[in-house]
Amino acid sequence: MPELPEVETLVRGLRKSVIGRCIREVRLGKTDFIDDPALLERCLPGCRIATIERYGKYFLLRLVSKRNGRPAPSLLVHLGMTGHLAAHHPAEPAPKHTHVVMPLDDGRELRYTDPRRFGRMALLEGASLGAVLGKLGQEPMEVTLAEFRRRLAGRRARIKSLLLNQSFLRGVGNIYADESLWRARVHPMRFGANLTTQQARDLHGAIRKTLGDAIRLGGSSISDYRDAEGRPGFFQLRHRAYDREGKPCFRCRTRIRRIIVAGRSSYFCPRCQRAPR
Repeated sequence: MPELPEVETLVRGLRKSVIGRCIREVRLGKTDFIDDPALLERCLPGCRIATIERYGKYFLLRLVSKRNGRPAPSLLVHLGMTGHLAAHHPAEPAPKHTHVVMPLDDGRELRYTDPRRFGRMALLEGASLGAVLGKLGQEPMEVTLAEFRRRLAGRRARIKSLLLNQSFLRGVGNIYADESLWRARVHPMRFGANLTTQQARDLHGAIRKTLGDAIRLGGSSISDYRDAEGRPGFFQLRHRAYDREGKPCFRCRTRIRRIIVAGRSSYFCPRCQRAPR
């Protein structure tokens, strides 16, 4: 599933590519991941893409009506497990699972493809948009150490489970939780409230460093993820824990182990990341 670095990479690419462009029409294929398909067909044509923002794993395309220049409802997009949003020239063959095509005023098409259709697309504004974004936790690249420690206090949940909880921090998923915990030498089964002051400080720094490094390398291309230009990311070459079961730890050469935490596979070094009692 695309996580914060992959979504941020796509957002940056789309900002360079489609900001200021006007949506001429909307063509839909399968629509079971769209909140109100008829609303998209009715309201998107004639809207200009003013800005593109990221909220955790969500895209938010802020739109302006070309007719009167006023803000229009925003297009919220979640990529799910296999979603992709990018601009293409009409001559480029559309992949089999292209479900939304939005021709732009410069002749290109903004296409959304999603083989598994676990994503979401919705046109929202006001309270309905606030209800979605308001459930999300703080941005991990911006949260202060003091706030991070405050959020950990009293949380009787495993730290891996907390990192996956989008109301705790938004945008962190399985890959970057494992990588951050490995960097901080924190076991995924440790309770959040039981982290020492030093462990909380180390984990706070590790999350920011891991996500920052991943963004610089274009994210992790585990299966079919590509950026807005169709290029793969390269952070998977820097993974130190995720999906490395049985391979030697880069620090101590102990074999990486896998356990299940919060229903997800969690990879860690049993020597560097000591288990809680």
